[in-house]
Amino acid sequence: MQLIPTRNLLLNQGNVEEKRVEIRNYFLKTYTLYEKLFELMKDDESYYLTADPLRHPLVFYFGHTASFFINKLVLAKLLDQRINPVYESIFAIGVDEMSWDDLNQSHYKWPRIEEVRLYREAVKAKVLELIDTMPLSMPISWESPFWAIMMGIEHERIHLETSSVLIRQLPLNKVVSDSFWKVCPFDTPVVENSLLHVTGKTLRLEKKRDDALYGWDNEYGLHVKEVKDFKASKYLVSNAEFLGFIEEGGYENERFWNEEGWKWRTYKNATMPLFWRKNEEGYALRLMAEEIAMPWSWPVEINYLEAKAFCNWKSQKEGTSIRLPSEEEWYVLRDLHVKVDEPFWDKAPANINLEYFASSVPVDTFAFGDFYDVIGNVWQWSETPINGFDGFQVHPLYDDFSVPTFDDRHNLIKGGSWISTGNEIIRSSRYAFRRHFYQHAGFRYVESNEPVEVSSVFYEMDFELSQICEVHFGKKENNYYEEIAHFCTTLGEAKAKALEIGCGAGRGTFALARHFEMVHGIEFTARVVRLATNFKESGKLKYALKEEGELATFIEKNLSDFEIDPSIQKVEFWQADPHNLKPYFDGYDLILLNDTLDTLYDPALFLEKIKERLNPQGFLVIASSYDWDETRTPRAKWLGGFKKNGEKYTTFDALHEHLSPFFTLHVNPFVMPLPLHESARKTVLKSLHVSVWKKR
Repeated sequence: MQLIPTRNLLLNQGNVEEKRVEIRNYFLKTYTLYEKLFELMKDDESYYLTADPLRHPLVFYFGHTASFFINKLVLAKLLDQRINPVYESIFAIGVDEMSWDDLNQSHYKWPRIEEVRLYREAVKAKVLELIDTMPLSMPISWESPFWAIMMGIEHERIHLETSSVLIRQLPLNKVVSDSFWKVCPFDTPVVENSLLHVTGKTLRLEKKRDDALYGWDNEYGLHVKEVKDFKASKYLVSNAEFLGFIEEGGYENERFWNEEGWKWRTYKNATMPLFWRKNEEGYALRLMAEEIAMPWSWPVEINYLEAKAFCNWKSQKEGTSIRLPSEEEWYVLRDLHVKVDEPFWDKAPANINLEYFASSVPVDTFAFGDFYDVIGNVWQWSETPINGFDGFQVHPLYDDFSVPTFDDRHNLIKGGSWISTGNEIIRSSRYAFRRHFYQHAGFRYVESNEPVEVSSVFYEMDFELSQICEVHFGKKENNYYEEIAHFCTTLGEAKAKALEIGCGAGRGTFALARHFEMVHGIEFTARVVRLATNFKESGKLKYALKEEGELATFIEKNLSDFEIDPSIQKVEFWQADPHNLKPYFDGYDLILLNDTLDTLYDPALFLEKIKERLNPQGFLVIASSYDWDETRTPRAKWLGGFKKNGEKYTTFDALHEHLSPFFTLHVNPFVMPLPLHESARKTVLKSLHVSVWKKR
């Protein structure tokens, strides 16, 4: 099978059977290419090394892309049975670097590589079976079952690139070269960079839901911006050009760095780019599986903080306003010089899509008019933190793809690199990473006196999420979450660990932590758990509370207003599937299932498994309105609320049936009110039935 090049699929053209074959081939090429990358590992033990202390070892990424398919297909209700629930838990969620030292590998126990290979084979067979048998109609849209398949494929193509960066950081003696990954064999005389004029325009970025190409949620919507004239560097910054910054003390001089950058540089004790090496012969460059003498004509690969410091140095040196381009300026430059978008290329016009080399090439290789490397070679850092466009909507199958990055700490990278494929290389793609993150990314600079507009997300504008903020922190007194937490703390003497499932914005989790040594709060969706995480980290919660129609009241809350101190009240907030928790979630003295039972997709499975997480004599507290809804829980999975053998069968009856073999009903059940704000003049009152079960 020819692995490359591949082309993005047109999802709104062609007949059903042709498209089914195209998707099948696209999946197989993607899956095979990803596994080909891991042939660079010297042996199985190499998979367990932590290439970057802020990332998982490579074994996680080897299993992650396969488990992603299954988890999304289960969520889309296209599968009702998992292949390996343990793997689909431990391989489920990666790491987005919250700081520079936040990943504890002791939480993970990884399987053997041969077992992961067998798991990948089983997943491949299942996905191919679905591709061959699922109903398919054209066009393929967000709502199509095949969107979940495309999502898994494009997700794996992203990890093809991010995993290659991690392999590049492994010790050299833990990888082996492979002729498939052909490195550019030449360096060329260094060219001198210069600034060229670019004419501004009114830029309109718009991707509609019926677009022909697959897209991630942040690509859709509308963004219009008036872009002024600017100057842009003719070439990407080369290793030779960046050397000037180093030789003039760039890494030693704090005035070139912003506060975030200097903290990072000091923490890492950085003196040169991550992939540079220095020895008696001079500088060398680490590639994926080898080191070569420094190719000075290739683009430098650095993080945003280093690129920003370089621009500040150059500004001071030349007395002009030099900075990184905004996202909009990058698009203006691109649209002037890239006239045909992938998948309509005969041959890639740049070092991209693995059509030339598995490395960078000299910065003067691929011309676009008077400029070079407008796309391809390496990603280009921008000055713009990622945000959603007007009309942004979260895709229900992947709510944590974009939303967690809308925090002013993830900057956009544009243009793709030599290993970028699939969605990454189309015009509308929008990817962002934390500013201290390394990718195959470099930069070009611009000269402009125009400030870059930063659309900061200060207030939560999603009314559904704002409602959660309000019910948790709208009032200091007479709060349901405080009261249910207080009740829980009266149960038993053991107060080591507690778990709240359905933690929302975290009020109950923090309240439990006044009495327990450690409390974990989990939510199924990242967009909800982000509320609690951001509140814990920043100390502030800002949201727009609906008044009427589109009118809103803007509210700000502080942790200190509620006598909450995360340095004392030990809490952790996690995104997790309650049905399939990681081994880390274990050994609890109390588990509170808070207004969540009737939202589970398989509550009986949850009840079967949750007992394993409790210590003997531990307490399971269930608070629920038993409001079963087929849009959340398939009718066949409801615990109760129907007639059984001709008689009423309530959810509490079902709880008795499921739990009594292992638990004792500890107190008489009771009802607690939970008021929900819908608008200034409308509040809905839920009545939650609370039952307490003590494990034998």
